[in-house]
This record gives sequence, C-alpha cells and structure tokens, in this order.
Amino acid sequence: MLLRRVTVSSLLLCLTSLALSSCFARRRGFTRPGGKTTQTLLLADSDTLLRVISKQYAAVRDFNATVDMVPAQGSAEKSHITEYKDVRAFILFRKQADIRIIGLLPVVRNKAFDMVSNGASFQLYLPTKNRFITGRNADEEISRNALENLRPHHFLDALVVRPVDPRATKLLLENFTDEDNAFYIIHEIRETPDGQLHLLRTIWFNRLDLQMARQLIFDGSGNILSDARYSEWRPYDNIAFPKHIEINWPREESAVVIDVVKMDINKGVSDDKFVLEQPEGTTLQILGQPPAPGTAKPPTTPPKGPKK
Repeated sequence: MLLRRVTVSSLLLCLTSLALSSCFARRRGFTRPGGKTTQTLLLADSDTLLRVISKQYAAVRDFNATVDMVPAQGSAEKSHITEYKDVRAFILFRKQADIRIIGLLPVVRNKAFDMVSNGASFQLYLPTKNRFITGRNADEEISRNALENLRPHHFLDALVVRPVDPRATKLLLENFTDEDNAFYIIHEIRETPDGQLHLLRTIWFNRLDLQMARQLIFDGSGNILSDARYSEWRPYDNIAFPKHIEINWPREESAVVIDVVKMDINKGVSDDKFVLEQPEGTTLQILGQPPAPGTAKPPTTPPKGPKK
C-alpha cells in the first residue's frame, strides 16, 4: 500500500509539472499601438493625471498654427460620411478663449470659411454662401447645412483641454487595460442639487507615456457632444502638443482630422487677429433668426482718385 501511494503521488507530481511546462502553456506578448511588446505600462493615480492636464494647459498661452484639415460631414449612425481633403487652415489661439480659424479651399486656395470667437460670442463668414453668421456660443441651433454648424469654440474645447476642478466636480479613475488597450480614464461628474449625477467629460491617458489620448464631452442626457483623439505628440518651441488630432461632433454630424504642419507657441498673437468684420455685400444672419431681406451689407463705392 505504501509503495502504491508513493507511485500515485509521484505520478500526480509528474503530471502537474508537465502541465505547467512549455509543452502545455504558451506565453505571448501584446503589441499595443505606438508601443513595443516589451514596454512596461506606466502607473499613475488621479492626482498625477490631473497634474498632466494642468501642466499642459498652463504651458500654452497662445499659438499660431498652420495645419492640414480633412473636414467631413455625415455620421456613422446614418452610414454616410463625406470627406473634403486637402484643406489648408490657420488656427490662432490666445488665452483665455480667443480663437480664430481660417480654412482655404483645395487647389485654388480661396477662403472656404473664416470664424472667430472671444469665448462668449462668435462670427462665421462663409464666402461660398455669401453669408455672415453671428451669435452667442451658448446658442446651439443646428442647421441642415453642416458648414453653418461650424463653431470656433467647439474647436477650442478640443484643442485646449481645460483643467479639472476636483472641488466643483466628482472624479472617478478607471484603469482600462486589456489585450488591445492600455488607458487611464478620468470621469468628471457633476452632482445636481437634487442628487442626480451627470457625466461631463472623460479624459483618457495612454499608459505607455501618460500623454492625453482622448477627450469626450457629454450633454446633460449623456450624449457625446465632442470626441477628440490626440496622437503623435511633438515638441513645438519646447512645449509638447499633438501633431495629429481627430475631432468628431456627432450632434452636428461633422468631424475633422487635423495634422499640424507648423506651429509657433507663446510667441504672441495680436488683438487684430481676432477681429472679423462683416464683408461688404454679404447677408447677415443672427443665430436664432432667419436671414432677413435688407440685412446684406451694401458695397461701398471707392473714392475717385484725383484727375490727371
């Protein structure tokens, strides 16, 4: 009996060792986008990630960027998206909330749009429509013409990620790591006076380098207002900024892909760069009101020069 027990025990030990050997188990690595199989994922807590946002926001006082844009209209929900390639654009920003964006048409490089915002109101000039639109940023009227839904402050919210105030909102930290993803996600939540919780934003950080990778902004019903993704961070004037940015606005059924061609950071942008006057002969539309007859700004007759 003793010999039998020893034999059975030895057999179990051999089978266990065999099962744990390389003959029965295989180790494989994960290659995540932008990283190597052997790269160690970084660890961070919410305070560290909040400092990443605050440091990035504080570092950029202003910038003047030349970019290539690929605007798009349509939505994934409706299964149709139309892209407009080869749009050269210029983006100017100055704190706190001054932003101006000028887009040029492909090939001919005529102006496709010109828009500016001071944080409270905006102006939008559409030369191809001969229309000048103005309104408050708080007004969110949706037009059937996607071009008319362009808002400079929508770009601003995506390009300049504002810091999180943990005293005004509640924060949750999620570690979203699996075979294909490695992100920390900060969920910014607001509690209403009646105790209801509303998701305001989620900010994603790549665990390979702890750089911001994505920001989603939500409305009061939990619908996505803005989805911005950041990659290819580069130093511009010794300040890190994403070279490649993809922004999607589902409500407006529009999106844009931005690739930075040239960028000057903290070299100053003058006041006149954020002034956009209504061009002569254009139709004025105040957001919330239909274009009315007689709102076109008439062209002025240039003064005659002295007779020779």
